Amino acid sequence: MGNDTQTCDVLVIGSGAGGLSTAVTSKKLGLDVIVIEKEEHFGGTTAFSGGVLWIPGNSHAVRAGHSDSREAAVTYLRNETGNYFSEKEIDAFLDQGPRMLDFFERETEAKFVLSGYPDYHPDVPGGAAIGRSVTAAPYDARELGDEIKRLRPPLSTITFIGMMFNSSNEDLKHFFRATRSLRSAVYVAKRLVSHFKDLALYGRGVQITSGNALAARLAKTAFDLKIPILTGTAAKRLLLAQGAVTGVVVSSGGVERQIDARRGVVLACGGFPHDLERIARAYPHLARGGEHVSPTPEGNTGDGIKMAEAAGAVCDIRFPSAAAWMPVSKVPMGQGRIGVFPHLVDRYKPGVIAVNRRGLRFANESNSYHDTGAAMIADHDGERETTAWLICDHATIRKYGLGHAKPAPVPISIYMRNGYLHSAPTLQALATAIGVDPGGLHRTVSDYNIGALAGEDRQFGRGTTAFNRFLGDPEHKPNPNVAPIGKGPYYALQIFMGDLGTFDGLTTDTVGRVLTRNLQPISGLYAVGNDRASIMGGNYPGAGITLGPIMTFGYITGRHLAGVDDATGGA
Repeated sequence: MGNDTQTCDVLVIGSGAGGLSTAVTSKKLGLDVIVIEKEEHFGGTTAFSGGVLWIPGNSHAVRAGHSDSREAAVTYLRNETGNYFSEKEIDAFLDQGPRMLDFFERETEAKFVLSGYPDYHPDVPGGAAIGRSVTAAPYDARELGDEIKRLRPPLSTITFIGMMFNSSNEDLKHFFRATRSLRSAVYVAKRLVSHFKDLALYGRGVQITSGNALAARLAKTAFDLKIPILTGTAAKRLLLAQGAVTGVVVSSGGVERQIDARRGVVLACGGFPHDLERIARAYPHLARGGEHVSPTPEGNTGDGIKMAEAAGAVCDIRFPSAAAWMPVSKVPMGQGRIGVFPHLVDRYKPGVIAVNRRGLRFANESNSYHDTGAAMIADHDGERETTAWLICDHATIRKYGLGHAKPAPVPISIYMRNGYLHSAPTLQALATAIGVDPGGLHRTVSDYNIGALAGEDRQFGRGTTAFNRFLGDPEHKPNPNVAPIGKGPYYALQIFMGDLGTFDGLTTDTVGRVLTRNLQPISGLYAVGNDRASIMGGNYPGAGITLGPIMTFGYITGRHLAGVDDATGGA
């Protein structure tokens, strides 16, 4: 081991929003902080995410005049979390969430805009039609200077030649309308010219949005505060003295060395979505022998949780859903490489349905990705394989695209040649080609079309909630989520089960101290982000219920480390 031991007050392991929010808060309160990241890029899962935070009572909503109340938020969370409702943690989140947001907007580069997202279950008691979600403001990544090279690129499958979009921003709307609107065509042309210039100069898009913008903004603040983010530096094991965690042995460039932490070590390693042994037990579709394809960073292999368990911590698999489920497709990228496409938008569009091997629909396709994924898992109970197919006609795919296949005027022939899409002139031929029961598919489409002609989904009620409608096509009347399956040729795209990160995690107290089986804190050890068990109890109530609590509890943990031990106090 190298003898160049470093010492700091707080050592943060991981560079996503959880780690960086803790680091920045701690530093702002006078502590000496080091952040380490085992990957070559900083940003973690946050850099791949939508960059949305769910913060009831946030100041953006208040200024916009959206009515809400703490009582309504508590009611909603009590309904959503069920038996896993933790009054103390929910109180801390609702108290500190708005304060956290104001602190970061006032004291750091982080900036947010109010999102139009409804809660995912707006009709549940306490649900809200708008106001609880905010989104990271777009950012010019050139502000990072040379550090732009170390910013994790966005997930390549959800960019267009490296160009980023929010699922609901104006860019995306203009690209959908580019062949039908002169204004949108001009907008898209200018955007493309600017983007190609950035690619030539910087090798990547620099006008970034979503979680990439949030990661960049938090990292810029860290650099401005002289917080080192040591990439390519992996934590190997915790150092303990008399039962307390005092530091970490790290490895960089094949050399091990020691970093001591006077106040605490903070685990922010992104949970365990690529810990193959753990997810084989935690994910029901894997436990029965199926396949799982995660778009999360491959380095999220549960390192923090394993190190904590070795020190006496507990990570039980207890929630109804161990992860935030996401239907995904596998994109052939050439040379044997496979990309993962998360289906965030296409399922909501009119004229797209999802069917199982029997040719039957199994869910409201316009529900949230987590709800659709949970329905997909439940539909395949007792079966080895958990998979489904998105089905649409030619007019629909050219208008909206399907998965990684883009709408007109981008050609779709390449997606047939590489096997990503399947096409046939009739539904029977399509069903035969993809191994779906032809009779079942024919009956499903026929029954669906009867209601769809009137804008109704008589089986699952698509388009009947504000959330369903939010990501539909507002120009399609009378229902932005429902249209009949029309004339062929027809198209099919296979989807699999994926995730956006894990919900189960280490047991902690409100301020983030990692607890043993008998609920005693392990001195000097903290967990934030997806290493800490979610306060949502394995459910997904709204856009940003991961990053909202992650940054809030990162803020709480940072204040606690600095001696401001007030989980329910002011900023």
